[in-house]
Amino acid sequence: QVQLLQSGGGSVQSGGSLRLSCTNFQHVAGRNCLGWFRQAPGDVRGGIEVREGVAAIDADGRIRYGDSVKGRFTLSRDNTENTLYLQMTGLKPEDTSMYYCAAAFAGSLCTPNDRGWFIYPHEWEMAYWGQGTQVTVSS
Repeated sequence: QVQLLQSGGGSVQSGGSLRLSCTNFQHVAGRNCLGWFRQAPGDVRGGIEVREGVAAIDADGRIRYGDSVKGRFTLSRDNTENTLYLQMTGLKPEDTSMYYCAAAFAGSLCTPNDRGWFIYPHEWEMAYWGQGTQVTVSS
């Protein structure tokens, strides 16, 4: 088991910016993609808690964003430092959540579909996760 290590996050006012960092994913063999996900209390679909996809980069370097963060969040990767970043700007109260980085074995976790971009509990084992970091945006 590999634990991804996260840093960053915190509390800001609406319109503010924060940056999240994630390291240690280089030790995950067989990873297909890297990404950021978030989960807030009450995030459920069909009565099941889910994690929402925020941004992800696949093995080909293609970056995808969730619809709610497009134009505001930017995913980047520093290969020299083996660090994944999520720069968040124009933060809104609805961005308040626990944010997780992940190194996924299944590419499907990093790809939105026509039903959205939600990761269900039975899929969580398809990735190694960071410990989570809280982002709180006040209005």
